[in-house]
Amino acid sequence: MPSRKMYNPPHPGKFIKEVYLDELGISEREVALKLKVAPSTLNRLIKGQTNLSPEMALRLSITLGRTPESWLLMQDNYSLWLAKKELNLDNVEKLLVCA
Repeated sequence: MPSRKMYNPPHPGKFIKEVYLDELGISEREVALKLKVAPSTLNRLIKGQTNLSPEMALRLSITLGRTPESWLLMQDNYSLWLAKKELNLDNVEKLLVCA
C-alpha cells in the first residue's frame, strides 16, 4: 500500500481566527473575555506561537463549542505534521524481536 503524505492541517489558532473571528466578526478580546484568559494569551494561540493546552481545550469547548477532544486532536494533528516535516528519523532503528 502506498504511503500517503499528511496534508497541512491547520494550527488551532488559525482555525479559530478563520472560522470564528473572521467569519463571525468577533474580536480576539471578546473571545478572551469569555474564555477568562488574558487577550495576549489568546493572541499567542491565534498567531500559532503557542500550542493549545488541555486547559484551553476545555475553555474553548465551552465558549466556542466542539468537544475538548476535537480541539486537542486538531493540535495533535498539527504538531505531528510539523514533526514529520522537521524531524530527521534516518538513524532511528526498528526493534527486531525474536519469538
